Amino acid sequence: MKNYDTLSEAINDLQVNEYPYDFNLKPECLECASLKIELRPEDFKVDKIYRFEGMSSTDDNSILYAISSKDDIKGLLVDAYGVYAENISEAMRKKLR
Repeated sequence: MKNYDTLSEAINDLQVNEYPYDFNLKPECLECASLKIELRPEDFKVDKIYRFEGMSSTDDNSILYAISSKDDIKGLLVDAYGVYAENISEAMRKKLR
């Protein structure tokens, strides 16, 4: 797995090379607005996880998930606070651990 120095570097590289779509975290699913689809926990897998820590504060932590669906749709989910800070279902929380 490739290492990245910054979140923006990782997003740019992964979008160009393999994960072109953006996912948004919803309580029960992931949403891809550009494709107008929702992926339930059983419909996707987390391929890679990248963690980034802010230089000035631990509040600046971010997690980048590289995700692929059963239908081979690949995209990225950025979680600025970690899955424990979000109001999401237990199934989504387990999937994103």
